Amino acid sequence: MLSSTRTTRRSRKAISAAAGLAAITLTLTACSSGTGSDDETSGSSDEEITLTVATFNDFGYTDELLAAYSEEHPNVTVKQTKAAKSEDARTNLTTKLAAGGEGLADIEAIEVDWLPELMQYPDLFEDLSDDALEGRWVDWKVQQATTTDGKLIGYGTDIGPSAICYRQDLFEAAGLESDPAAVAELLGGEDATWDDYFAAGAQFVEASDAAWYDSAMSISQGMVNQIDNAYEESDGTPKDLAENTEIKDIYDTVLEQSTTNGLSAGLEQWSADWDAAFQNDGFATMICPAWMTGPVEERSGGVTGWNVADVFPGGGLNWGGSFLTVPATGPNAEAAKELAAWLTDPAQQTTAFENAGTFPSQVEAQESEAVQSFTNEFFNAAPVGEIFVNRALAIDGAPFKGANYFAIHTTVQDGIKRVDVEKTDDAASSWDKTLQSFQDLGL
Repeated sequence: MLSSTRTTRRSRKAISAAAGLAAITLTLTACSSGTGSDDETSGSSDEEITLTVATFNDFGYTDELLAAYSEEHPNVTVKQTKAAKSEDARTNLTTKLAAGGEGLADIEAIEVDWLPELMQYPDLFEDLSDDALEGRWVDWKVQQATTTDGKLIGYGTDIGPSAICYRQDLFEAAGLESDPAAVAELLGGEDATWDDYFAAGAQFVEASDAAWYDSAMSISQGMVNQIDNAYEESDGTPKDLAENTEIKDIYDTVLEQSTTNGLSAGLEQWSADWDAAFQNDGFATMICPAWMTGPVEERSGGVTGWNVADVFPGGGLNWGGSFLTVPATGPNAEAAKELAAWLTDPAQQTTAFENAGTFPSQVEAQESEAVQSFTNEFFNAAPVGEIFVNRALAIDGAPFKGANYFAIHTTVQDGIKRVDVEKTDDAASSWDKTLQSFQDLGL
């Protein structure tokens, strides 16, 4: 139990970080004093239990995969609830944590960009440290979910090594080379830069009615994720956004390319208009972390032109990646930890990759023949296993994302959205609103 003084201080910090969303207030300290660790129920007992797993988008956890666990543990039934967007999952999680934890799933999936907020309150989650699992994941993935005193609050699921997905049929119609190797060279090859990517886009839009990419917000996301300390110093101190030249340069660049030069389709990812654009030739390329291949295929029924180029502007990029956590208030915490360990085992993560393109964060799975030789028929039999292994090798490590990352990044993305999607502001006026929103965070 935290002291009342410390609780108040941390509550205010959480409210600020959530920026008006469901705050992780420490009325939840009332539930953090008790954990599920002492519960006698476990997956290895004979008592019949149901374990719930809350995910979002598509983790590759099919009914068949979950049924396989029940075959190994006949007393355990596993049920998955899946939010359409990570933002929906985040709101559900933080709201229920603030209310004391009632209604949470036995296992809650957390996306890396909002993990740092929750890392402030490790007592709300089971410690998943296990010497038997040492070395399972790439080091930087483990570090992201490890507190300063060594508590591991999440088992890594996927990571997001990124390539460029593209419509080879639209490239051909615009008179551009469409073979994956040629496209990689068009975008700059091993030394690809964002300038190369935008220059190729200028060639494309001059000869096509389609946009070059889906969203200025997504391009901004990719560029921001290549900065070691985008919004905070390594000790968590927020940078003054008004003096953050790296972020302002990205803001100016993406809006110039998107609106002035006409490269963006002006869409917000996961919106209905974005969904429809896959069916009406709305754009030719997009940043494609491995997990994105599933949503692209899901929205592109009947479209046969997608492919994947083994290239990425500015070097390697990890976009996204998630973790499985076990809330401390769960009645079946020990059984949930056992299931979480099983779901993040290399064998299951290989299956999830085959099901949904979620690239494993586990070293053994990445090195396996099953992953490295995997092809995706929807993407014209692209060797996506080999491609994303190559893209993963290009990642140097994880950029720093502290407790304020999500809130600050949201203010910047909202500024881009006003210009590119909503078209209510020009770049200058929207940046002024962004700076005001940043000040309103009270950081």
